[in-house]
Amino acid sequence: MSEITFAPSRCHIDLAALQRNFARLGEPATLMPVIKNDAYGHGLLPTARALAKAGALRFAVGTSSEGATLRQAGLKQDIIPLLGGMTLEDWRASAAHSLLPLLADSEDLKKALACSRHDRPLRVGIKCETGMNRLGFGQEDIPGLAEYLRAHPGLEPVLALSHLACADMPEEDAYSQSQIRAFSAICEGLRTVWPNMKSSLANSAGLLGLPGSRFDLSRPGIALYGGNPFAGGPKESAGLGLEWVMGVSAPIVAVRRLRAGQSVSYGRMFTAPSDMTLAVVAAGYATGVARALSGKMEILVHGRRVPQVGRVCMGMFMADVSGLPQTRPPDTAWLLGGPAGVGTMPITAQETADKLGTIPYEILCRMGAMNTRTYMP
Repeated sequence: MSEITFAPSRCHIDLAALQRNFARLGEPATLMPVIKNDAYGHGLLPTARALAKAGALRFAVGTSSEGATLRQAGLKQDIIPLLGGMTLEDWRASAAHSLLPLLADSEDLKKALACSRHDRPLRVGIKCETGMNRLGFGQEDIPGLAEYLRAHPGLEPVLALSHLACADMPEEDAYSQSQIRAFSAICEGLRTVWPNMKSSLANSAGLLGLPGSRFDLSRPGIALYGGNPFAGGPKESAGLGLEWVMGVSAPIVAVRRLRAGQSVSYGRMFTAPSDMTLAVVAAGYATGVARALSGKMEILVHGRRVPQVGRVCMGMFMADVSGLPQTRPPDTAWLLGGPAGVGTMPITAQETADKLGTIPYEILCRMGAMNTRTYMP
């Protein structure tokens, strides 16, 4: 994000809630918290430091650049770039910063070997294909891979990793179980050569809902930040107790009276059915409020939910505060989280995602990338 502040809206990141979620998910030795893509919009370095204080022994990041950033900030944990090395420069960065990159194909083997040294082997992980059909070595590739690695001691495999395709879909449990079996078979083959190799399959949904997928290390992502991968489904109770880490606020910059029959905002998509009072909120699609939410969302003002009306603009949207005559600029509107009154629930990333037909990951990444972040220790 640019250093220029182009909007007054803010993301509020509760690092204590992040640490509590981490503690709820298991013992630190069994977890590999996922902080890729700027920690899902929560901020890479503040998130990593908070988790390190909570006992995290390793991190999964997206790229070698993210891993190098953690190293340069002084973090000593094992760091696994999940994308591996896309270029030779990525592999060189992984070697220079003692990261643990993933091998996913024969080209990776060549690049990794070019960055290895016989006197100091490059520690690597093996990305395994078990049903995602995206990246990795399949079970049929393992004998040849093992032979190659035995012949090149400059590479030291210490981790086998794969990814569940639909662990958050209980109706697809049979497919998830087939992935667990495939990964077990791959790990069994690898451990005949490297008996101390660690294994990792479970994501948040696997950790919470598929005990057989946990293996040595689980990789919680959305659950760290408060999301329940089973929200709205039969396994929803598996995520009870998790707290949303991100809140988003914006100031009210004006209050206007709208007479019956008058319209508001672009396209005249809303016409007042009666006299009403509108608050103009300084947030819009430039700060992560999707234009597709126009007329569909609610926000919190003075602890109460009020409906947004009219078209969401680039840096503003309007909300009906007719029932809150005390509203004045620069009162605060809460788009996510915030203090809710008795009997009122804050707006969550899950609720917002449901209205857009997407997932809360997208809401958090978007909001976190487009707004200035402030941190609560």
